[in-house]
Amino acid sequence: MRLIPLAAAALVAVSAPALAQTGFGPLLTPEQAAEAQASGEALFLDIRSGDEGAATPYETGHIAGAVPAPYALFRGPKENPGQVPEAAKLTEILSGLGVTADRPTVIVHEGKDASDFGAAARVYWTLKSSGVSQLAIINGGMRGWQEAGLPLSTDAVTPEPSAFTVTFSDRWLATQDEVQQVVEGKEEAKLIDARPQEFWEGKKAAPAAARPGTLPQSEYFTHDRWFGSNPAIIDADRAQSLATEAGYTDGEELISFCNTGHWAATNWFALSELAGVENVKLYPESMVGWSNAGLPMDNVPGPIRNLWNQISGVF
Repeated sequence: MRLIPLAAAALVAVSAPALAQTGFGPLLTPEQAAEAQASGEALFLDIRSGDEGAATPYETGHIAGAVPAPYALFRGPKENPGQVPEAAKLTEILSGLGVTADRPTVIVHEGKDASDFGAAARVYWTLKSSGVSQLAIINGGMRGWQEAGLPLSTDAVTPEPSAFTVTFSDRWLATQDEVQQVVEGKEEAKLIDARPQEFWEGKKAAPAAARPGTLPQSEYFTHDRWFGSNPAIIDADRAQSLATEAGYTDGEELISFCNTGHWAATNWFALSELAGVENVKLYPESMVGWSNAGLPMDNVPGPIRNLWNQISGVF
């Protein structure tokens, strides 16, 4: 990987007032992100993770000034990865990273493909729910940054802790109890499965799920439909038209789910932040949490069919 010396990178500095006046997020091109970085106003959180025992992507090269904030910090335990950390734990994590309520914050992911974008969308959702008011994701992530010829640094950054305290909002959160109310017909909402079709059909399941299948009365809208020819670049221009074509309007509550609230975060982001659809919620524990709680499911294959699906999936 070629590192461009920071001194040789002639980026146009943007004053803090200018950054505020021109708007911020929810998506930034790499060039827009470079302007935000040059201004010194924004906090960059690098959520990339590497293989154990090897140099991390952050150590290999990152945006100058970015703070390492691996995705795992924002996730639950192995048996329930979609679980949201408690507010006290999130306060410890976010204040330690230097997050504040009003400082523009840019989320930096790898930019490999549509699935990788889900990590950035999930962190975005967590930060927004925690009370951070200005948020953005670099469209294309670090891959897009490098393809744009923008500089990298290997200088480690130690964040300056903040006094930020999380007051987690339930405005964009669907709890298990709320989803159950919908499934039982006591509340109304549209349940949207972000997973590939074979998961919705019960042909595949996440390793931590008790069984394959989906939420009763749900429909699927796969998370990768928001991306165009480049699977790392979300197509913001098409988001509103896609939402309208799918019938996802402001008329009813929408609940996005998947296996562990990762792919579902992309659907939430595209609908809520790009298409501007109100009343979109994320069910973070999704099918792993739901299936392990022994709650009713649709499209659950019988024992023989389930065994066949597992065997055929190996070959």
